[in-house]
Amino acid sequence: MKILLDIKDDKAAFILELLNNFKYVKTKQLTPSQAEMLFDLRVAVEEVNEIKAGNKRGVPLKEFLIAC
Repeated sequence: MKILLDIKDDKAAFILELLNNFKYVKTKQLTPSQAEMLFDLRVAVEEVNEIKAGNKRGVPLKEFLIAC
């Protein structure tokens, strides 16, 4: 199982040390660009889910391409 945690900078060292004390837990720090990409991806998936549920209107591809 993979879990993504968002931890305040001043508490990150403590949490990482705590997690690293468990032999069955592996940790990997993300770079700021990786964290931003994951956040953007999560937002995009949430938006697609809202469109599928009918709560939000999607933009047809032709409209999107004309706007660019």
